[in-house]
Amino acid sequence: MSTTGGPPREGAAIATSGSEFVIGKTFLIALSAAMGGFLFGFDTAVINGAVAAIRQWSGAGDVLLGFSVASALLGSAVGAWFAGPIADKYGRIAVMQIAAVIFLIGSVGTGLAWSIWSLTALRFLGGVAVGAASVIAPAYIAEVSPAHIRGRLGSLQQLAIVVGIFVALLCDYALAAAAGGAGNTLWLGLEAWRWMFISMAVPSVMYGVLAGIIPESPRFLVGKKRIAEAAEVLRRFVGNRPPPRVKIAEIESSIDLEKRQSLRDLRGPRLGLLPIVWTGILLSVFQQFVGINVIFYYSSVLWQAVGFTEADSLVITVATSVTNILTTLVAIALIDRVGRKPLLLVGSAGMTLTLGTMAYIFGTAPTEMVDGAVTPVLGDTAGVVAVAAANLYVVFFGVSWGPVVWVLLGEMFSNRIRAYALAVAAAAQWAANFVVSETFPSLASAGLGVAYGIYAVMALLSFLFVSRAVRETRGRELEEME
Repeated sequence: MSTTGGPPREGAAIATSGSEFVIGKTFLIALSAAMGGFLFGFDTAVINGAVAAIRQWSGAGDVLLGFSVASALLGSAVGAWFAGPIADKYGRIAVMQIAAVIFLIGSVGTGLAWSIWSLTALRFLGGVAVGAASVIAPAYIAEVSPAHIRGRLGSLQQLAIVVGIFVALLCDYALAAAAGGAGNTLWLGLEAWRWMFISMAVPSVMYGVLAGIIPESPRFLVGKKRIAEAAEVLRRFVGNRPPPRVKIAEIESSIDLEKRQSLRDLRGPRLGLLPIVWTGILLSVFQQFVGINVIFYYSSVLWQAVGFTEADSLVITVATSVTNILTTLVAIALIDRVGRKPLLLVGSAGMTLTLGTMAYIFGTAPTEMVDGAVTPVLGDTAGVVAVAAANLYVVFFGVSWGPVVWVLLGEMFSNRIRAYALAVAAAAQWAANFVVSETFPSLASAGLGVAYGIYAVMALLSFLFVSRAVRETRGRELEEME
């Protein structure tokens, strides 16, 4: 007999309550794993407020300074490449704990650097931890999340990243203001820019502690034949629908337990890799080739170059990071309702328009020589339009390519290849990030209109790529991904 319209049954109420309790616990462990994303954002953005001071301290030219800034990205590519194999052998939690230790060493060491080369090497070391965290967080969150909320929980990685960026920029602003400039001495005879790096020690310790109290991934436990532990994690954090024994059977059927996993499993007919791996690589590359990290690495220098003061430039940069946080929250609300692919398409279209606007403004503005470089001079109206376009660009990225790519990378690969495929895709992402960051100073010297024109073309190409190659994953179980 149908009970439609009647009062809810007691069992149903209990089931609903239990489901909400499980989701709440899953949210907390996903948030703990995403702490790596916070450090990821903090480490990559903290350089923003220190670039000018490091240039003055070291006397480095554009190429060496760009390499020093981007050295963390090379380290990230290395960390991402090795995180997958280590995670498959020793577990997701072990990678988080190793990354936390490296974060701590890198942050304090960079703050105490004695030369531009030691700073570059320690930035590289910190980047290794960033790369490892960038791989392990989306994989872990996808593997512990129920399918119907996996997109929202996976988006916590990007939310943590943008909050990390915001806190780093806020720390940069506060420390520079307290010292009267990033290059001025603040505490213990150390300049403010050094304290910008050292401040990351606090969240590094928090990450290590949190990684020690969350459970291991049930997919990893099944792969290691630790079935009882996997069943307990599924029961406590994923729920009883389907029952853990059914879910474990599905996981077992999607993993060859007798075969040792390796990078060879990614081989395929198209240029040596499986098509799904190429899709992940190109998603990662396009996420960077639209130039988003130029905004977060160089925006303070950029806005100063076109006429804003150092203080105003830092305020604009902090405001941009707040915009990024708000749009990521919008993405979290939409991703499991609208889907991944529609958000990517909207984001690509919006970025094409806003980057094109910035390219036009910078490319047509009158110029003057500043410190030996040709610099555009923006009038009041052009300056407002440029700032507005930059923030709208961040809006379109933040609601789409920022969170959605990490969600897709965490869920689009099958259980058999997930850790390795995600490692390859993330390594490609960091390599692309390095290319963009390393080339921006030279491109900016050639003309900001050229730089943003290139990023606009990449945004347009990303639209075409998504429309043809990306499949929707909303609502599908990880065991269905093949």
